[in-house]
Amino acid sequence: MSEAPRDDEAGTARPDAEPDTAELQERVTELQDQVTELQDRWRRALADLDNLRKRVSRDAARVREEERARAATEWLPVLDNLERALEHAGTDPSSIAEGLRAIHEQALDVLARLGYPRRDDTGTKFDPARHEAVGVLSQEDTPDGTVLHVVQPAYGDGERQLRPALVVVSKAE
Repeated sequence: MSEAPRDDEAGTARPDAEPDTAELQERVTELQDQVTELQDRWRRALADLDNLRKRVSRDAARVREEERARAATEWLPVLDNLERALEHAGTDPSSIAEGLRAIHEQALDVLARLGYPRRDDTGTKFDPARHEAVGVLSQEDTPDGTVLHVVQPAYGDGERQLRPALVVVSKAE
């Protein structure tokens, strides 16, 4: 077997050690290039995320504005009819009352089309998620907790409830 070359007295490195240093330097350069590439990709991903956030925010604002316009458009015929009723306010009171009832029905229809129908809770069991009790009456032959009278109706149901109904509830004697 032959011996590997030794360091000379001046401390110079062995000839076979130089390729290891060159390989290591090449590997360091490769890793630095990879780090630079990954940093670039990371910055681009952050920029893409920022652009996505801005686009989603713009889209959400646009959708909100479109929905507001749609809801307002639904109410325009109701306003038109109210203006017509006010123009005839000096005429026959019974025709005014009849016109107001028609406008009231039209307004209820608009709310229903928007997804918030009026609920008639008279005779139902009191539910704190759907009702707010404003009074209690003792009532014979009526189960405890029954809605006797609706003071202010509710519109919508479940997750889509605009407001709870204000109700008077029965109490067993």
